[in-house]
Amino acid sequence: MFRLPRVNRIFSIDKGLKCVTSNAKYCTAAEIRHATTKADGHDGDIGKQAQFSSAKIGPFFQSPPQLQNQYTGDAVLQSYLHRYIPNQALAPIETDLIRFGERVATEIYELGLQCEREQPQLVQYDAWGNRVDQLITSTAWKRQHDIAAEEGLIATAYEGKYGEWDRLYQVVKLFLYSPSSGLYSCPLAMTDGAARILKQLPSTYSGVKDRAYSRLTSRDPAQFWTSGQWMTERRGGSDVATGTETIAVPQSDGSYRLHGYKWFSSATDANMTLTLARVENEEKNVIEGTKGLSLFYLEVFDDQKKLNNIQVQKMKNKLGTRQLPTAELLLDGAVAYRISEEGRGVPAISNMLTITRIHNAMSSAAGMRRILSMARDYSTRRKAFGDYLKNYPLHVQTLARMEVETRAATILVLEVARLLGREDIGIASDQESLLLRLLTPLAKLYTAKQAMSVVSEGLECFGGQGYIEDTGLPGLLRDSQVLTIWEGTTNILSLDVLRAITKTRGEVLVAFHKSVMSKVEKASQTTELKEQGHRVKEATLKVMNFVQSNPDKAQIAARDLAYSLSRIYMGSLLLDHAVECGLTQTDVYTAQRWCEGDLSLVVTNLTHYNTPKDNLDLVYQNYTA
Repeated sequence: MFRLPRVNRIFSIDKGLKCVTSNAKYCTAAEIRHATTKADGHDGDIGKQAQFSSAKIGPFFQSPPQLQNQYTGDAVLQSYLHRYIPNQALAPIETDLIRFGERVATEIYELGLQCEREQPQLVQYDAWGNRVDQLITSTAWKRQHDIAAEEGLIATAYEGKYGEWDRLYQVVKLFLYSPSSGLYSCPLAMTDGAARILKQLPSTYSGVKDRAYSRLTSRDPAQFWTSGQWMTERRGGSDVATGTETIAVPQSDGSYRLHGYKWFSSATDANMTLTLARVENEEKNVIEGTKGLSLFYLEVFDDQKKLNNIQVQKMKNKLGTRQLPTAELLLDGAVAYRISEEGRGVPAISNMLTITRIHNAMSSAAGMRRILSMARDYSTRRKAFGDYLKNYPLHVQTLARMEVETRAATILVLEVARLLGREDIGIASDQESLLLRLLTPLAKLYTAKQAMSVVSEGLECFGGQGYIEDTGLPGLLRDSQVLTIWEGTTNILSLDVLRAITKTRGEVLVAFHKSVMSKVEKASQTTELKEQGHRVKEATLKVMNFVQSNPDKAQIAARDLAYSLSRIYMGSLLLDHAVECGLTQTDVYTAQRWCEGDLSLVVTNLTHYNTPKDNLDLVYQNYTA
């Protein structure tokens, strides 16, 4: 207990105090206050107010938003699964999703916040000057690894338990998990892509497949591996044909030694990775361009748990996704194994790109749902100007607009997952495979743009608190920005849509047209959605006519074309869903609101495509090279 020396006499000197004390006895703080006030000629009450007072910060504290069960709180997820999955499979799947929906809102959410607080660090040298390149990650990040295995976030898609519904089941679990994962969803995306490639490897590469595939799809945390994806080099990201400088030198034992510099390697702590390189021939030459690229399997650590002739040059200082270790790597003779035909590396990664782009779209929709879920709850807790936010029509209208965008994004992601599940087990029709080829880049590019808009709007719903890092809310926006960039920017994906149209000689658009028309047919026969069905049909015909009539404008119009196709297909899905789910008021209203927007942006902006020089002059006015 803190004790004050006994005061014998107190003298007032220029409003100060001079104390004479003895070393024998002690007095209390109250006695000191009493003596002080007596010396000043005041009574004790005033002294009690002036001395040792606590700061008064007021009685009001705002209740923060609370996460509810992330599955039971999402009407679209439930109605979609109930619509498609047979009851025999639905019962155990939904039981698991209800349980997991609670876990991601509690335990896993807290781990995700911890990953944000305890970001990865790189220790390049030990105290004695030895190069160690040790990557330090938080205990929460390591726990996310174990949870991913335990929950089967990769395994679910490969176990064959529910047939064509395995992939949809997996995507829904990842949808629930992603916003709580502390970005562990990113290495899982690359792990999923690697698993799909290894699963489909021919027997020629059985050694690699036997070693890695079972680990990538394991439910045992001690066995579970994650995979990186080291494609980006200093010359460029998406342009791997001219951007890849890494050389693969053949060895007598059938392996290769890789020499190169990987500029952007996400999930640097992964157990293995897939990467592109150019095989060096006997004359020490390589083939440039796409035809010179081969795909390689590389384990990050050797048998002694040391880096496989890899140096971690630096950690990337990123806008968002800071929880995820991303680094620049020097490959200085890393041992690797070729897993594609020589020169066929780019076609070999197409399956991986399909998976990772779907993961990207899933994360976009999931981020939108998370911010909206929190904003919805907050509106019932926050009072302003005498009433709760939920009672202000303007605020609710803002949330409703966000909800429409989120439902459209979600149903597109679920539909793509359903089609992928059918393709996974070889029962997809030709039309479904063509549709999946077109919808994958569309879903990735458009949902990413939606996420940036919706998450930004969502932060406004919290006022100033939406801008405060301690709340965990700003991280949702920072992390969303990567979704428009990773696995291809919006323009790159728009050009991929054009390539899909060109390479299939327009067959993907024929499949798209047939699918849209079949989905809106029933809606067009209802009183509630007749007008919206007509609008989607009309927009589809306009866009199809534009593609046929304006081949010379394809490049400059590519982004607007992609947006138009995305909005049309989302509209058709919402209309079809509303009809098949019994025309409930909320489903009908969602479809109506979505179809009010511009569904054929590429036609609306037709005149803009005639002015490329005007665009050039506008952008580069007063610019001097």
